[in-house]
Amino acid sequence: MLTIDGSMGEGGGQILRSALALSLVTSLPFCITNIRRGRAKPGLMRQHLAAVRGAAAIGSAEISGDALGSTELVFRPSTVRGGAHAFATGGAGSTTLVFQTVLYPLLLATDEPSTLGFEGGTHNPMAPPFDFLEGAFLPQLARMGGHVPVVLERCGFFPAGGGAWSATITPVRSFSHLELLERGAIREMRARALVSRVPTSVAVRELDTLTTALGWDRASGRPTVIENGHGPGNVLVATVESEHVTEVFTGFGDRGVRAEAVATGVAVEARRYLASSVPVFEHLADQLLLPMALGEGGVFRTVRLTDHSTTHLVLLDMFLGTKSRVVEESADVVRVEVAGRR
Repeated sequence: MLTIDGSMGEGGGQILRSALALSLVTSLPFCITNIRRGRAKPGLMRQHLAAVRGAAAIGSAEISGDALGSTELVFRPSTVRGGAHAFATGGAGSTTLVFQTVLYPLLLATDEPSTLGFEGGTHNPMAPPFDFLEGAFLPQLARMGGHVPVVLERCGFFPAGGGAWSATITPVRSFSHLELLERGAIREMRARALVSRVPTSVAVRELDTLTTALGWDRASGRPTVIENGHGPGNVLVATVESEHVTEVFTGFGDRGVRAEAVATGVAVEARRYLASSVPVFEHLADQLLLPMALGEGGVFRTVRLTDHSTTHLVLLDMFLGTKSRVVEESADVVRVEVAGRR
């Protein structure tokens, strides 16, 4: 059994979620201690429990320590089974993080196709929102052979939740080699501000600030009012679509935070990406590591790696024995060479 210190590196919930996915794909049991030890509320929270129990359900796993606040978990996987699965995070817990946990086992460790239904949060701070999943990540996974259509039924914002979406998974033997060294010509730059039970003027202010800061045509930004939302919510989405990759940048409105501040935060990320000339920004870089390591590997250029990504590389080495390389090209640009397991 592999023993993992959950406080290593960035010490967050991603260590647990990736360990669950890797365990199901490799059939390697693990024990993780010090779960989220450095967080304000250490241990398992509801969305982490949803990921643990979802992984256990698709992989017929034996688990112990699956309780709110638990800082230690033992996970023993068995046979991964596809089919129809439903996952509810409770409240506004991130459904996209649960999706990340069950995605790779259902793609690689079973021959049965799957249909997945999710209920909970779809647009959460500190988690990939649905727009990023659909626009940036899944197209690159498709390039590796993992075609996963998704359909958003309704948005779910923190704290009310109430979002719903579905995914269809057709298993593959492996992921093919991925190379992303250049973004190619930029085809389109656009923005969208979603508001639910929030004045439309907030969306307009965000778009005005963002497009001005980036020098984009104001017509490239449009407000979207979500009717009959479960609660108030606001997300600003900026998309840069290029020849070889699409990147998505998001900012979330919150009580007491001005619309202009939300837009400025998104503009800073988008401006850094555009100035760097790399095809992959930091969040997509983090998401690509796991499927690349589970497949035939590959290489991409990105900005300086986050603690999330460097911790991810350590975890991949623990489970798969993959020796990836990070080569610094300049102060804020690195080349990541990911070794595949086969």
